[in-house]
Amino acid sequence: MAGTLYLCATPIGNLEDITLRGIRILKEVDIVAAEDTRQSIKLLNHFEIKKPLISYHEHNKQEKGKEIVDMLLEGKSIALVSDAGMPAISDPGEDLVRLCIEKEISIVPIPGASASLTALIISGLSTRSFCFEGFLPSNKKEKREKLEQLASETRTIILYESPHRIKDTIKELQQFLGDGRKASVSRELTKKFEETVRGTLGEVSDILQQRDIKGEFVIVIEGIDAKELVENEVKKWDNITIQEHILMYMEQGFDKKEAIKKVAEDRKLPKKEVYKESFF
Repeated sequence: MAGTLYLCATPIGNLEDITLRGIRILKEVDIVAAEDTRQSIKLLNHFEIKKPLISYHEHNKQEKGKEIVDMLLEGKSIALVSDAGMPAISDPGEDLVRLCIEKEISIVPIPGASASLTALIISGLSTRSFCFEGFLPSNKKEKREKLEQLASETRTIILYESPHRIKDTIKELQQFLGDGRKASVSRELTKKFEETVRGTLGEVSDILQQRDIKGEFVIVIEGIDAKELVENEVKKWDNITIQEHILMYMEQGFDKKEAIKKVAEDRKLPKKEVYKESFF
């Protein structure tokens, strides 16, 4: 009979934030698979847990993933832990989960601390609807595309960022989302020097530029107001006439009727009004 993979949350800073169930599972499993065994051994030692540790991270996930699955199929029970927080969030644990699903191996989540949700609930921004984007792409083109996409996001946005990139990232967010967008930046969550800076992106940027940066960051940004988004979408077409707008779509292969419909949608105008401008 196959064993069970436990996705075991670990503290994001304060060791007291591990759950009683989390401690029990770590004591009961046969093996602990860790993103960084050097970090995880500190946690296990603190709670006097003596279990074999194996590494499972981005650079060995293909080889180690197969090994872990084989051990699970042999009947071993394994707890997967990340350096901090929930495994499979912005780490290769998601690949291991997929492998286990393919092999019909039981997967049990052991919930606990999450940096993204912790930062969200103290941000003062809307928690009704939000999106988690993790780290922005490092590739410049991909990052630009993602920032352009986020500029039109109506939900609250949650990002992770490293200390050496935080200042530049906030500047880029200013450029694409605007100085006035409300934001919250948290660092060292649950630790001794926990800090959250709130304000507009412009105000937060000014504060960070004056600081020596340490710790991992969570950025929370308000989404664009739906009314403002509609206004911005309409303004995009201010520089071309309705006729030019229709021709643009026709050059893309749409027939005239389809082009008129799309122009009406873009400009939030009645189709009859666009149709009047289509005689050229």
